[in-house]
Amino acid sequence: MKLLLDENLSRRIVPLLEPHFPGSTQVALVGLERASDLDIWRFARENDFCIVTRDADFYDLTLVHGIPPKVVWLRGANPTKTAVANILIENRDRILDMLTAEEVTCVELY
Repeated sequence: MKLLLDENLSRRIVPLLEPHFPGSTQVALVGLERASDLDIWRFARENDFCIVTRDADFYDLTLVHGIPPKVVWLRGANPTKTAVANILIENRDRILDMLTAEEVTCVELY
């Protein structure tokens, strides 16, 4: 399960995730730093990523264009990079369940 972190999340999180989510990256690391949300969404779809974001834009794109990709939407306060990594790692099973459930497009984590 590969995660694609939106540009609103630090690229420094990627090494913390690697043991739990191999192949994960952040948009700037794949040349999409100033790309539109739709371009990022298309990249995720074409490269089998699940998008991790702090805003509703990618969830909205799944409503318009369908899935894949699926979305992990981080809600609540603005956590540190370590806290973001911990939230994702602690919810790995929940994220995996979302990815395998056909009817689920997004999981919201707080």
